[in-house]
Amino acid sequence: MSADTSVPHPRVAGMDATDSALLSTLLRGAPVGLALFDDGLRLRRVNDTLLEALGLRAEDVLDRRPSQVLPDELTVPVEAALRRVLAEETPVADVDLALRPAGRGGQGGQDGRVRHFTCSWFPSWSADDKLAGVILIALDVTERRLGEDVVRRREQRYRSLVESSSQVVWVTSPEGEITDDAPEWRAITGQSAEDYAAGGWLAVVHPEDRSRVETAWRECVADNRIFESAYRVRTRSGTYRHFDVRAVPIWRGDTVIEWVGANTDVTGQREAEEMRGRLTEQLSAAALRTARLQQATSMLAEALTVSQVVQVITEVGRSAIGADHSAVALLDDDKLRLSIVAPAGPDGGEGGTALRGDISVNEPTVMSVAVREGRPFTAGTPDQLRLHLGRDEAATFPWHADERAWVGLPLLAAGAPIGALRFSFTRPREITEEERVFLEALAGQCALAVERALLFEREHKTAEELQRSLLPSDLPQIHTMRLAARYHPATRHVQVGGDWYDAFRLPDDRLAVAVGDVMGKGVLAAAGMGRVRNALRALALNDPRPAAVLAGLDRLFSATEDEEQFTTVAYAVIDPETGRGVLSNAGHPPPLLLSMDGPARLSTSEPGTPLGWPSQRQQTSFSIETGNTVVFYSDGLVENRRRGVDAGLAELVTVAADAPPEVVGDPERLVDFLVDRMLAGYEQVDDVTVLALHVPPKPAC
Repeated sequence: MSADTSVPHPRVAGMDATDSALLSTLLRGAPVGLALFDDGLRLRRVNDTLLEALGLRAEDVLDRRPSQVLPDELTVPVEAALRRVLAEETPVADVDLALRPAGRGGQGGQDGRVRHFTCSWFPSWSADDKLAGVILIALDVTERRLGEDVVRRREQRYRSLVESSSQVVWVTSPEGEITDDAPEWRAITGQSAEDYAAGGWLAVVHPEDRSRVETAWRECVADNRIFESAYRVRTRSGTYRHFDVRAVPIWRGDTVIEWVGANTDVTGQREAEEMRGRLTEQLSAAALRTARLQQATSMLAEALTVSQVVQVITEVGRSAIGADHSAVALLDDDKLRLSIVAPAGPDGGEGGTALRGDISVNEPTVMSVAVREGRPFTAGTPDQLRLHLGRDEAATFPWHADERAWVGLPLLAAGAPIGALRFSFTRPREITEEERVFLEALAGQCALAVERALLFEREHKTAEELQRSLLPSDLPQIHTMRLAARYHPATRHVQVGGDWYDAFRLPDDRLAVAVGDVMGKGVLAAAGMGRVRNALRALALNDPRPAAVLAGLDRLFSATEDEEQFTTVAYAVIDPETGRGVLSNAGHPPPLLLSMDGPARLSTSEPGTPLGWPSQRQQTSFSIETGNTVVFYSDGLVENRRRGVDAGLAELVTVAADAPPEVVGDPERLVDFLVDRMLAGYEQVDDVTVLALHVPPKPAC
């Protein structure tokens, strides 16, 4: 049994006032459909945009499942997507659905026409980090579809006109060489009869298309296959127009006697496609910015340290506005200098505010101006930057010499600056008003995330210092037994936990060994770990029997600890001279036994229940033979998000079996070997504690 130590996920519940206002604004004014389903597929929140699309009222759909309000053709894909998100805890994106207003029980839409939506579903998390439901984002693409239909109809009319008129036709020999003149083609291209006879139609194909088209043409001629292609052709005026070509072999019996090709000018069609792309981009720009801001908010909610916040901002700046470089700087306590924060590494490393340098608030830089004036600062070209700053910023901010455009935004908390954001581009670029609004909202979310991260880092540092101070600084030195221990906090992703280990000599010279895990994170878990460790030592000095010590800890828990507190302990007393010992386990993972002449295995002793649970404590006798090793560890070594406890225990036995004899005989190397192999390829999400006891062979006389 182990505590749930997964990393907190973005959640809807527990939002502060700012987040709630943001959610209400999105639900009320977002140009996209938004809805929230619980884990029972019931609709909990929905905005007006989606209700209008469905032609329904809120009271008709709230607290109901899709099958109760939607027609069957929509119920199937919608519920399938919801169930998939709940089962796999991953988004389902870009599903096209056609919605006809006036569903079951609805009041009817304004015009009854079908509206097309591109829908995406995302997991939603509750305050206790459990999957609580699913968020639906529906982007209305009806106008884009209508535009596509209009363009498609125009293309069909254009094709019909072309087919009803004469096409530009040319003829070649069976080997693909020009044989007949093509006046219509020469009228378009301006070629002379001699030029056409020498180079043919390939001579006026755009240089970027020629190699591709010629290769395809030669392959079709060699294989007698129909040739179809598209390319640009240089016209008489020197401009290029788009043509589609289709050439077919003319057979006489089993022999190709010539090739006949027909070219169609499709420049209008290509221009229409480009126009359609621009219209689509304009129609979806607002929705994309809203989705990007929501995604940025979600990613920032997962960032625990300031360096992780910088990593998120760097990615959002690159994906949302195409920024080539990003930076975040924090004001010092005196509000006089800005310290640049480095982003987290690819594995989430750094875990704190690793600084790359600092600048004065009074210096002429993009971020300094944004902080001093409390508003965004933009410069679209180097000349604009020098005009605004009075000098070249590279003198004080020289890290990227290729920058050609800049944006600086203040990070404000309660109206006061706490730092600044900086985006830059390697090409001149003006920031549009829509991008400016997006960046100001992003800076607001970044400021909130930085405040949370600073609080986390302060608590994390305090908890880690407390926890390390409670662990033994040195292990007992015993000539008949060698001990080694490792403690690896999961500092990159979560707060410090309650893992601990201890080893001390009893009054009768026997060795007491304990490894435990207190549920929770942060200062409270570390303090709880200290209470358990100190109580165990006191009880052991009075009556060292493992069952008696754990029974005493049970009584202590019942009297002093929270009923929901979950703590496991494995405690053993060992005679260093004989290797014989007694073990009692309170819900902790079983010890690992390694021998020189047998396979690695797990202890089969009764695991027992966690401390404070009703239990008659039992103890098991064991013996560590010469050359053998026993390893105690916490669940963080064997369990993570992608590996359950049972699979982890089986993998631990396999890894231990692969340890070379020289590693098994050296507990210092053994604990490092086990930690490295068990964590390889997995994200460490919990503390890892390992304690090994080895009985070395007796020296030869």
